[in-house]
Amino acid sequence: MSAPALTFAAAARHGRSWLPLIGLSALLGSGVTLALPTVLGRAVDAIASGHTVNGWLTLAGLLIALGIASSLVDAFAGTACVAGTTAWLRHRLVGRVLTGGPEGTRRFETGDLVSRVSGSASDAAQAGPTVVTAIAAAAPPVGSLVLLARIDVSLAAAFFGGVLLVIVVLWVFARRTTEISLAYQETQGRIAALLTEALDGIRTIAAGGTVEREERRILQFLPELHRNGRLTWTVLARSGAQAALIGPLVLISVLAIGGLQLVAGRITAGELFAASQYAVIGAGLGSLTGLLGELARARAGVHRSAEILAVEPLAYGGLRLPPGPGRLEFDDVTVVADGVTLLDHVTLDLPGGATIAVVGASGAGKSVLAAVAARLRDPDSGLVLLDGVPLKALHRAALRQAVGCAFERPVLVGRTVADAISTGRLSPVRLLAAARATHAHHYASRLPNGYRTPLPEAPMSGGERQRLGLARAWHADRLLVLDDATSSLDTATEMEINRTLTEDRLHRTRLIVTHRVATAARADLVVWLHHGQVRGVGPHTSLWRAAAYREIFG
Repeated sequence: MSAPALTFAAAARHGRSWLPLIGLSALLGSGVTLALPTVLGRAVDAIASGHTVNGWLTLAGLLIALGIASSLVDAFAGTACVAGTTAWLRHRLVGRVLTGGPEGTRRFETGDLVSRVSGSASDAAQAGPTVVTAIAAAAPPVGSLVLLARIDVSLAAAFFGGVLLVIVVLWVFARRTTEISLAYQETQGRIAALLTEALDGIRTIAAGGTVEREERRILQFLPELHRNGRLTWTVLARSGAQAALIGPLVLISVLAIGGLQLVAGRITAGELFAASQYAVIGAGLGSLTGLLGELARARAGVHRSAEILAVEPLAYGGLRLPPGPGRLEFDDVTVVADGVTLLDHVTLDLPGGATIAVVGASGAGKSVLAAVAARLRDPDSGLVLLDGVPLKALHRAALRQAVGCAFERPVLVGRTVADAISTGRLSPVRLLAAARATHAHHYASRLPNGYRTPLPEAPMSGGERQRLGLARAWHADRLLVLDDATSSLDTATEMEINRTLTEDRLHRTRLIVTHRVATAARADLVVWLHHGQVRGVGPHTSLWRAAAYREIFG
């Protein structure tokens, strides 16, 4: 069952172990903010009446110390909460990217995914502390209104009118900023995607002399990023200016009315001092634009993270494979992507233990057939079965133990060359056997530290990379799926590996996507695809009689 989609509330709630502490420290700070003007006002009245002020000053000092302590606690708890929530969210995002598989994440560019996992997750993690801080920030103006009403109702009325105007300014700012923050993050993701694509092809760009063109292509979204950033600062500046204008007006109104009340003898000088401080506190609502900006970025981060978490993970069953030769069946398999039919009602019954070549012109559906055979993607309709068991019904560990895959451009992962081959599943003996069988041992043994050489320090050609990719797939005990996995090898090495494959002592089924006539000729059976349909199945010598078949190989 897939995890529920991420919501802003869920992101905020995850920091619940820290949120009470953040809320308590924020409320203590608000309490200090509200209490200090009254205490200082009493000190002013004490001075005016000739009484001692030591007690009031001591109390003011204690309040200031408490305010500093609450600020320190708030900073520590807020940082810890954001860090923990970021780690939790990134763990979920990375897990969903990996379990979604190639098909699940196909609509996301690589750079955009990295941007979401790194940047958007960090923004979304601000949700809890920002909400708690925003709620606590309402305490000073509300408390100021109550305390002003206790001093004089007319003071509270003047204060309330100004605060309402500030609230309107903040509401407009919050609405605009959320939209702009989302657009800004999405534009950043597009730039990251283009940059990642360029880095993957950096040698081609350098060789083709297209550096300037690629630079323009990657940075084409900078004006849009600049526009969104400028809009953000424009809205922030306008709201800040409006709030800054309203603040002094509130203060002047309170002081004017307070001065008249002081002259009339209705309030004391200390109460007027306290009223002026409460007016400043209320006017300080305008400083919440920064907090609301964080809230907007958090909402945008949650939205972008939720799009990844909405990807359905590839589901697995609980079955194990019965004993069998590796018989592979395609039962009326159809695959459609973006409205284009890639495989069209393909039905095949391929014998176990055989070498099966898959051939066809470019776009015939060869790689798609290999992908559904290895369950790297599921067909839109139909079933793929291995020894009578649907691949979808197999337990994940059973499937990956039975099926191994190698690709034209393998991506090697791990710390060392040995890690790239074993992926943590092979004993040293089996690792060495796989490397020898795929002719990767000759390359690995010549490295400075042999198999323990770190991958970044292991220079390799395309053919050497393919050998390591083949060695990584060699652990499979039932089915090997090779998608053009020997295309970069020299002729002699390819012939040796093809001989190893066709004379496999483990008698596994070998499904080999190929463009080479020699590989098709050595196979036990050839599957000929044309525009997603099976045009012919049989030995290479039989199919060779057809001119269209011969044209595939040029």
